Amino acid sequence: MNLEAEYDLDFYGWISKNVELLRCGSLSEIDAEHIAQELESMGKRDRRQLRSRLQVLIMHLLKWQYQPDKQSKSWLATIDHQRDEIQSLLLDSPSLRRDLETALVTVYAKSVSDAQEETSLPATTFPLSCPFALEEILSSRFLPKVN
Repeated sequence: MNLEAEYDLDFYGWISKNVELLRCGSLSEIDAEHIAQELESMGKRDRRQLRSRLQVLIMHLLKWQYQPDKQSKSWLATIDHQRDEIQSLLLDSPSLRRDLETALVTVYAKSVSDAQEETSLPATTFPLSCPFALEEILSSRFLPKVN
């Protein structure tokens, strides 16, 4: 079976064979096109994960600020967990840091929408743009002041 066919039939086997070929220096035999697609996909996956975790983190910071009577250890645990996971992503892939400012702008509207849905607070409760600086969002010492 050739490597291109194996890609569709046995992904793990395809990976193992390509790794072996790369380590042996048999570059002419690798499935370069699929390897390139998989590498590109891995980068996109990490960016999506970064944005998703940032979105959940901002939503919980908004809930913390605008619904103080519902603050809980669970919210704190979620805030801490999202920060830890974002830091892990950035340690593994420091170049993702340059996407954070853009991601912040992109995910804020969804964070507000999710916070509004979970809290039943009116949309006008939340600021139009993110009230937190990126450094604050990522800081383990930061919790927003209650409004």
